[in-house]
Amino acid sequence: MSKQISIIIATYNAGKTLKQCLESIIPQKGNDIELIIIDGNSTDDTLQIIEQYQSFIDYTISESDKGIYDAWNKGILASSAKWIMFIGADDELKPGALDDYCNYISNIRESEAYDYICAQDNYVRFDGSLIKIIGREPSWENMRYYMAAAHVASLHNKENLFNEVGLYNTDYSICADYELLLRKKDKLKYKFLQGHIIANMREGGMSMSTRAIFQTYQIRKKHQTINGLINFLILLKSLLFYKFYNYTKGS
Repeated sequence: MSKQISIIIATYNAGKTLKQCLESIIPQKGNDIELIIIDGNSTDDTLQIIEQYQSFIDYTISESDKGIYDAWNKGILASSAKWIMFIGADDELKPGALDDYCNYISNIRESEAYDYICAQDNYVRFDGSLIKIIGREPSWENMRYYMAAAHVASLHNKENLFNEVGLYNTDYSICADYELLLRKKDKLKYKFLQGHIIANMREGGMSMSTRAIFQTYQIRKKHQTINGLINFLILLKSLLFYKFYNYTKGS
């Protein structure tokens, strides 16, 4: 049976969370789902956990890499499915998410030919409690200002997206997912599944950092998505919001 979805997980010393991630995927994994793990030479028990679940994993490799996007690029090249999904080793797929996606993509008309399909994620604390639901329609009016889509567990059409615009730019160590989707600008053909919660995304990580804010600014500048002055003002606003959020969080 040909694969519908390749799920790619990049790992590096992910022993504390990888089991939970895999346990959220494997009960949903049918013959039409491919599971790929790209490890960056972990030194904790990550490789032992991978070995424990080896019978459910279609492809794995452990070697040095240049970060998560380099690992994802390796996964893309190793994948065989039409649609590619990325899940962090500390994220969890919601029950029924793969069935929802497979049912939907099985009924896509050839004329629709989407580049990208996304839904929404629960942004959760380490204890699993909900902070907020994230993910909006990745329209050009949204995307030109910020990464509107919830990238975790979204679907990327390998042929229409990666084969056309290339792989992730590893120069952007945090926001290369945003940069890649901007390459098609207003020509990105997407489907937003409003109201579908696909995954739990754990709080923290580099995507919520000042480095991410600066990279987003640089990416908007590179693709000239908005006026330079407006771009700078958004940078300042984002930095102030980040500082305020962390201040109130710590108080």
